[in-house]
Amino acid sequence: MGKRGPAPKPTALRVLHGDRKDRINTEEPRPAEGDVAPPAWLSNEAVEVWDTLADQLTATGVLTGWDVEAFANWCDAVARRRAAAEHVDQEGAVVEHPVFNKNGDQTGVRMGKNPWLLALDAADAQVQRYGARFGLTPSDRAQLHIGGQEKPGGAERLLS
Repeated sequence: MGKRGPAPKPTALRVLHGDRKDRINTEEPRPAEGDVAPPAWLSNEAVEVWDTLADQLTATGVLTGWDVEAFANWCDAVARRRAAAEHVDQEGAVVEHPVFNKNGDQTGVRMGKNPWLLALDAADAQVQRYGARFGLTPSDRAQLHIGGQEKPGGAERLLS
């Protein structure tokens, strides 16, 4: 049986939030620091997505050498989502599907959902699932606290 409930809070966040010391894993393994490069299997489109965010995520410590595969999956899902969305834009959400009789002869057409919508939905789900792990959605980013940043004061705080 798998683990139940929400995913545990990362140790770095537990420390930042001031959790009780007995609830903080002080023996958590830590990845070695080093360059993080996209895997060779990534498509050119996915590498473009990688290049857009990898440096920022690495600088904040969110992306490490251990996270390369998960982040590469996110980049791949974004690239596949873009391609599927492009097909849906060109062909439309509703397309004609051929109708065949029992002899295999085409007898007409029917209107139906574009098959690219299935690819778009699957890629959307993967983008959301993997993006949440890296704080790439607004709600997940709102839960992250990174030290060393100035807090807005006065009117700036009220406007933010």
